[in-house]
Amino acid sequence: MLSEKVVEKIRKETEKYPTARAAIKSALRYAQEEHGWVTDTVVNDVAEVLKLEKIQVQEVATFYDLFYTQPVGRHQLRICTNISCMLRDSDSIIDHLKQRLGVGPGETTGDGRFTIFEVECLGACGGAPMMMVGNQYYENLDVERVDQILSELERGDE
Repeated sequence: MLSEKVVEKIRKETEKYPTARAAIKSALRYAQEEHGWVTDTVVNDVAEVLKLEKIQVQEVATFYDLFYTQPVGRHQLRICTNISCMLRDSDSIIDHLKQRLGVGPGETTGDGRFTIFEVECLGACGGAPMMMVGNQYYENLDVERVDQILSELERGDE
């Protein structure tokens, strides 16, 4: 069930667009912020608020990789593996994360803290290799910097 706060945000969002369908991404973003991921109930609730068919909302939720259709960790680690990052050794970043966290891409640590994602491009080629955590970009990474970022995130969870 969406909170009244989220429902109100969705309604305000629809005022910006000529059709309610254009507000689906924003509506899903608000709902995901509240629930952590996009459940079937969230899809139904968003469709109801926007007065759309469930399938119209489901199509958007499953198309964009920033919408999670299953539970994810509190911190989503998105590591770019496109050509610029690959040439600057993003593979070593992925390998290090797998070793340190004990999970691979698409998996979540047992404590529910981290989920690793390999992504195609995050648009920061000049700062390769890079990783996005939440809405924060970290560029020019090496293993030591990744360890520092993870330690900061772990301390922030305590």
